[in-house]
Amino acid sequence: MSNNNPIIVGLDIGTTKIAAIAGRKNEYGKLEILGFGKASSNNSVQHGQVLNIDNAVAAIKEAMVACRQSNPNLNISEVYVGIAGHHIKSLQTRGDLVRQDLENEITQADVDKLVADQRKTYIPAGDQIIDVIPQEFNVDNFQLIKNPIGYTGVKLGANFHIITGDKFAIRNITRAVNRSELSIKDIVLQPLASADAVMCDHDLEAGVAILDIGGGTSDLAVFHEGILKHTAVIPFGGENITNDIKTGLGVLKSQAEAMKVQFGSALSQEAKANAIITIPGIRGMQPKQVSVKTLAQIIQARMSEILDFVVYHLKQVGMDNKQLNGGIILTGGGSQLKHLIQLTEYQTGLNARIGFPNEHLSSGYIDELTKPMYSTCIGLILKGYSDFERKKKEFVTSNIEMSVKVPEQFKAPEVVLATPEVELPVAEAPVPRGPMEYRQRSIWDKLKDSIYEIFKEEDDTELK
Repeated sequence: MSNNNPIIVGLDIGTTKIAAIAGRKNEYGKLEILGFGKASSNNSVQHGQVLNIDNAVAAIKEAMVACRQSNPNLNISEVYVGIAGHHIKSLQTRGDLVRQDLENEITQADVDKLVADQRKTYIPAGDQIIDVIPQEFNVDNFQLIKNPIGYTGVKLGANFHIITGDKFAIRNITRAVNRSELSIKDIVLQPLASADAVMCDHDLEAGVAILDIGGGTSDLAVFHEGILKHTAVIPFGGENITNDIKTGLGVLKSQAEAMKVQFGSALSQEAKANAIITIPGIRGMQPKQVSVKTLAQIIQARMSEILDFVVYHLKQVGMDNKQLNGGIILTGGGSQLKHLIQLTEYQTGLNARIGFPNEHLSSGYIDELTKPMYSTCIGLILKGYSDFERKKKEFVTSNIEMSVKVPEQFKAPEVVLATPEVELPVAEAPVPRGPMEYRQRSIWDKLKDSIYEIFKEEDDTELK
């Protein structure tokens, strides 16, 4: 069956990897993954910023080739791109609009004009506005309105969360994508994209903090009563942990990464004191032995530093345990560290859980596609669908796109439960009936025998 929803592609340009995922909503409103590709960043990105454009172009092309090969029917020309990095800043502003058309209700056009006016807000030279996010509206004397459309009044106002970034950093991302023979549909802040992928309406209502632990940065987004309250980019991530292990233990970076993934723990007290990792020597040198507990101590020190930043930002916006009943949701590649949930709960005093990007996905995909490291990509596709459903951007769906199906290699194999072997009692051979020599007795025959056994008197057996 064809689907006239557009195919939207999310491109995550990260410090360690570049990932591209193509998706489309099905008739149930769930997201289907139609294409997937990834590649190493080739040292082109540091702390979320594209530094070497040539290497970035090569990595993006490699990821896109893999995405197209996963589904040859895909025709990809436009992408939603995530952005992060030290240069990201946010500020709070207030805006008002005096309406001229007082006879009619407030419309989406009024809201769009109010939001557009905020893009004229003064920001430091060299910065550029990435997004303007309304928090809560007011109409005349009515406060804390989530959606003012349909209200009547003279003055429409709102508080806004404005996200800005360095012009040169944004230009480098744009250049790298355009030179990869792609056009940018929109640039989205990565923590907001990740939040869309792992949150549900209950999380928004309860109040929650999303911590996306990437390779070069850890991105924070705080929500309360359905409103974005704060965003921040913490300048440390999984790459910093790997470098700490490399320096502290005197090993190669590849060895440090392998140890972190296979034996790493965010809590040193959970590591076995007598467990030893043997690392092959370099060019004939003696093998090196590393204590698992020492490895955990290095990881815990850096993760504690990241969580200290989280606590600092939560205090800055007055978000404590009572206001964030949903706790902290950990996502991104770095969230897969062992015992990270326990360390987070201990250090922040909030409940914690791992956020997987399957909240809005249709079921039945292989585990690789539902890992936390792809939360940003899935969230970028959801952002595209938000634009599509609110008619903020134009999308053209071709007849070829409508017939694109989910590739078989993306589907998880069906689990067939084996029927346990039960030893059945030996029964007498049934009396042949009709032309069939072996005819199975009908359900009614069996039921009739059961009824007969219930009402049979004991004397009947004696008379026989």
